[in-house]
Amino acid sequence: MFGLGDLESAVMGVLWDSAEPVKVREVLERLSTPRQLAYTTVMTVLDNLHRKGWAERELSGRAFLYRPAVAHEEAAARALRDILDSSANPEAVLLHFARSTSEQESEALRKGLRRKPRRR
Repeated sequence: MFGLGDLESAVMGVLWDSAEPVKVREVLERLSTPRQLAYTTVMTVLDNLHRKGWAERELSGRAFLYRPAVAHEEAAARALRDILDSSANPEAVLLHFARSTSEQESEALRKGLRRKPRRR
């Protein structure tokens, strides 16, 4: 995910895939990474994601339960927005992207644009 490191993205993937808020230990058990991670590493990553506004947490007994602060789709849209904003020519990037879409994706874009209120 744009703006997140590899481990942060992997942890967010676990949060997005979880139906309920999860503890650090549950995230650690569900992570699929090439190397063995320490509990404290995952705890630090979750704390950082919380601080950055990617994850929310609530205290349950003596442990925090974590859940995503934004939906996966919203995060992906933010990443696209960041890419367009960082481009020297966002119109060209957007047009190249639009040309690369499938017919189904193009139809979804058309529907979204028809529903969008016009700016004045």
